[in-house]
Amino acid sequence: MTPVQLPQLPIAERLPALAEALEINNCAVLSAPPGAGKTTLVPLYLLDQTWRGDGRILLLEPRRLAARAAASRMADLLGEAVGKTVGYRMRLDNRVSSATRIEVVTEGVFVRMILGDPELKGIAAVLFDEFHERSLDADLGLALALDAQSALRPDIRIIVMSATLDVERIASLLSGPPVIVSEGRSFPVEIRHQDRPTDQRIEDAVTATVLRTLAEEEGSVLAFLPGQAEIRRVAERLQEKVASNILIAPLYGMLSQPEQDAAIRPAPPGTRKVVLSTSIAETSITIDGVRVVIDSGLQRLPVYEASTGITRLETVRVSRASADQRAGRAGRTEPGMAIRLWHAGQTAALAAFTPPEILASDLSGLALDMAHWGVADPRQLLLLDMPPDVALKEARQLLIGLGALDENLQLTAKGRRMRDFGLPPRLAAMVLGASEHGEAKAAAELAVLLTEQGLGGNNLDLDERLRQFQRDRGERARNARNLAQRLASGLSSPNGDTGGSPVSAGALLVHAFPDRVARQRGGRGRFVMANGRGAEIAATERLAGGELLVIADLTGKAAQARVLAAAEITREDIERILPGAISTADESGFDTGSRQVRARRTTRMGAIVFDEQPLPRPKGAEAALALAEGVRLLGLSALPFSKAAGQLRQRLGFLYRSLGDPWPDTSDEGLAARLDDWFVPFQSGVTSFQEITASSLHEGLMALMPPGSQRDLDRLVPTHFMAPTGQAHPIRYDGDEPVLQIRVQELFGLKTHPTIGGGKLPLLLELTSPAHRPIQTTRDLPGFWGGSWKDVRADMRGRYPKHPWPEDPASADPTTRAKPRST
Repeated sequence: MTPVQLPQLPIAERLPALAEALEINNCAVLSAPPGAGKTTLVPLYLLDQTWRGDGRILLLEPRRLAARAAASRMADLLGEAVGKTVGYRMRLDNRVSSATRIEVVTEGVFVRMILGDPELKGIAAVLFDEFHERSLDADLGLALALDAQSALRPDIRIIVMSATLDVERIASLLSGPPVIVSEGRSFPVEIRHQDRPTDQRIEDAVTATVLRTLAEEEGSVLAFLPGQAEIRRVAERLQEKVASNILIAPLYGMLSQPEQDAAIRPAPPGTRKVVLSTSIAETSITIDGVRVVIDSGLQRLPVYEASTGITRLETVRVSRASADQRAGRAGRTEPGMAIRLWHAGQTAALAAFTPPEILASDLSGLALDMAHWGVADPRQLLLLDMPPDVALKEARQLLIGLGALDENLQLTAKGRRMRDFGLPPRLAAMVLGASEHGEAKAAAELAVLLTEQGLGGNNLDLDERLRQFQRDRGERARNARNLAQRLASGLSSPNGDTGGSPVSAGALLVHAFPDRVARQRGGRGRFVMANGRGAEIAATERLAGGELLVIADLTGKAAQARVLAAAEITREDIERILPGAISTADESGFDTGSRQVRARRTTRMGAIVFDEQPLPRPKGAEAALALAEGVRLLGLSALPFSKAAGQLRQRLGFLYRSLGDPWPDTSDEGLAARLDDWFVPFQSGVTSFQEITASSLHEGLMALMPPGSQRDLDRLVPTHFMAPTGQAHPIRYDGDEPVLQIRVQELFGLKTHPTIGGGKLPLLLELTSPAHRPIQTTRDLPGFWGGSWKDVRADMRGRYPKHPWPEDPASADPTTRAKPRST
């Protein structure tokens, strides 16, 4: 094809170096600041490279908005329509043809492409743009591409590009490829700092700064806010105060494509634009006319808790890399200014980069993709960061529960079908499960609805959202329904499809979220899920009065999870769809309120109890095991240990800490782990905490001792020290060394330091006055007599004149008495 005359952007002078590197290497790293032109110029320049042949160039973008914008810009430079030489492919919108040679795809689409075709037939190069965002799909996509390059396609070129790239780590991962660096922005950007008072809401600070900027500066404004709610509130404030020639343009992921496109288009002649955006505008797009960037310094990031399965959004400070990216938006087309709403000194405290998604995400999709790729250990892949072990283990357990993996973590036939859907594993399982009841199409529509922000509205009630989605005649909804139709095609049921019959969203969701079936408890809007977690719905919501729900999405801490999306379900539907999920059994357990063992016949689904009937209280081993569970719940402090048992715990624990096995660990944790050994066998006939005796606990502790070790116990850690006065004093073993507290007069006459363990272990002496107040701590009694005793004696004689304070205590008689009265 005829060479294209590329615009003279900063990256242009580095393109020959990149081309030279790719002639002899199959990988390269490109670091270029915002505005350099790497997103559009690099793919176009690579079209003319001989190694490309007739192969396509894939440009990966983190977001659909960026993918569409990049494809449109490149097509404009070629003087063509999108879909000819340059096209794009994303989940709900494809514009490619047989003539397409540069294909802009989202990172998730690329992962599905390479999993379906590891050889990447017809692909000459894969460009990972804005890799610094470190999405899970980008990390996995790069790892799979490098794996394919190593084993199947050594000729394919892989280029990693970013404006704020951790170049050293990336280059190390790629085994030291050429690193091409482009310096400088297109136009200078002045950085100003404006410290925001801690009591000022971010919406108020941004609104005031925008209004002042519009009055003092020229051009359009791009303001970065953490989320949709803040954008909406700032937009409402500004609409009331700006002139009619100022356009307020929100920009966030849940907006429709026309609304997003309107936000990035140049302002019409005679107008100015204020774009209020989330982090979506940080990379890959140019908003013409923007001269001023206002940065709140905040972003909203998803944080996944593997233990609860909940992903919550946290508002956190941006990284330095993100702050640089945001500031760079002001210098894309002319000199600009970036106003940062924080003190200049705080910039150094920002994290260097935004944490990668792989460290704080639901990893069930990653685990399924790895199994499909034939990789059991993530260390077999070139991942920049390894996924956390706990999160990966939880993800695999979920996949086993869904039937996608077997116990050996191998992909099952069901797992292969689930992976082909390109849906999150739970929703893929829902489509497959619903298809067996003739509800594949409705399930596919619900799955698409749940994975497309804003589709069907924002109602918490998924039945209502599903109805709105099905009535929506917009292009996005139509494309989504077409996708659902493709997902459902080929899935059949022995009973046929329900066709147009209405299907409850809850009856569909239960295939995906059986652990999130929830029953109302303790009042309107309060629910307990089958997995034992609580969840809340605002009392004003219709679903707050529901008896049974299936919760598809929730956020917040585990103890205060807030429902974001749910649907009602009936008990009959649960029993029909999940036979055996609700079961009746006789149970015995510990009641924390009465501290007694209880028995009942219970009908339940996990932690949800539907019905229960009391049964006679169990006895024997069953009761003892229930009491042991009570100990775990209440802690060992709830048990009536005697003073002797407490001392025995200390002695055994000291030996365990000092000598290890075979002496037992008698800490709270150690004893809780061995309740079946020392507690349960000694509670015969006991059915409540009130009946547990101190003697049974002492017997249990003695049972933990090694056989025949009673003598060793008394020799190594005696209970008492016999003072020269003939008085026995208890020895404490609660620390790292044995401690003896004793009045100093009782040790008079001792010329050696007291020890235990056959003279091998000195006691830590806490010497006290006649009033039992501490006067000295020592591990060397003879040294004390010959040293600081003189000062102690001088001080103590005046305080306690009735007690002996000899000059030479080592030669004095020990005593427990005061001096006899003078006659």
